[in-house]
Amino acid sequence: MSNNTSVVGGQISKRNINDKVIIVQILVGIFLCINSMLIATFFTKKIFYTNMRYILFVTTLFSDCVYLIISNLLLILTYFAIPIQTWPCLFFCLLSSLCNYVTSLTLTAMSLERYVAICMPLRHAELCSTARALQGVLIIHSLSFIPYTVIFFMLLSSVTFSFFTQHIICSVESLILHRWQGHVRSAISQFYFLIMCILIAFSYVQIIKVAKAASGNNKESTRKGLRTVILHAFQLFLYLIHLWTPFIEAAILEINVNVFISVKYINYILFILAPRCLSPLIYGLRDEAFLLELKHWLFSCPFKANMLKL
Repeated sequence: MSNNTSVVGGQISKRNINDKVIIVQILVGIFLCINSMLIATFFTKKIFYTNMRYILFVTTLFSDCVYLIISNLLLILTYFAIPIQTWPCLFFCLLSSLCNYVTSLTLTAMSLERYVAICMPLRHAELCSTARALQGVLIIHSLSFIPYTVIFFMLLSSVTFSFFTQHIICSVESLILHRWQGHVRSAISQFYFLIMCILIAFSYVQIIKVAKAASGNNKESTRKGLRTVILHAFQLFLYLIHLWTPFIEAAILEINVNVFISVKYINYILFILAPRCLSPLIYGLRDEAFLLELKHWLFSCPFKANMLKL
C-alpha cells in the first residue's frame, strides 16, 4: 500500500491508495473498454451510422467516456487533496458538465425516437433520418453548453484575474463563490431535468396507449420500446439525483472533510458509474443486431487473428 502526500493551505494531507481507489479504477477501466468496443462496432456497418437510433446511442457512449475520464481524474485529485490551478479546474468542470448534459439530453431524444417509431411509424423515416439525427446531436450539444456558460460568466463577473492563478482542490463547489450562484446553477439544472422528465413521461404514456391497442408482433415490439423508455427514465432519475449530490456534499464539507470524501466516493459509484453502465445494456447488449455485430467484430478483429497466428 503506497502513500500520497500533498500540501493544502500549509497543512500536510496524507492519504493511502486503498481498496476504494483501486475498485473505482477497475470499474472505470471496465466501462471504458466496453464503451470502446461498442463505439468500434458502431463504425463496422453502414446500417448503424446512418440510423438515428444508433447515432444517438454512440453520442452517449462518447460523452460517457469523456465524462468518466475527467470525473475520475477529479475524484483522484480530490481524494489525495492535490491542488491545481483554477484555469484547468474550470476547464475540466465545464467539460464534465457538458458531457453530463449531453448524455441526459440524448437519453431524452432516444425516448422521443422510440415514440416516433412506435406511435408514428409512417413518419419515422422522415422525422428520424440521418440528417435529422446530426441536427439533433448539434442541438443537444448547443443546449448542453448553456448551463455552465452561464455559471462561467457569473464567475467572471465576481472575481479578479488573480483568482484563476490560484491553486485549489478542484470541484464545481470550489467555483461557486456566492450563494446566489449556487441557486442559479440549481435552478438551471432543475429546469432542464423537469423538461426532460416531461418529455420522457409523454413518450411513456403515448407508447402505453399504442401498446394497449396493438396485437401480435406489433404488441411485442411496442412492449420492447416501452421497456426501453422505462430504462431511460430510470437512468434520468439517477442523473437527477446526481444533480442534488453537490449540494449535499457542500453541506458535509463544512462539517467534516473525511466524511465529505467518503460521501463523494459513494455518490460517484451510485450516481456516476451506475447510470453509465446502463447505456451499453439498453442499446448495446439488448439490441440483437448490435449484439450480433459486436460478437462478429470481437471474434474476427485483426488483433485477435494475429495473436492466433502466433
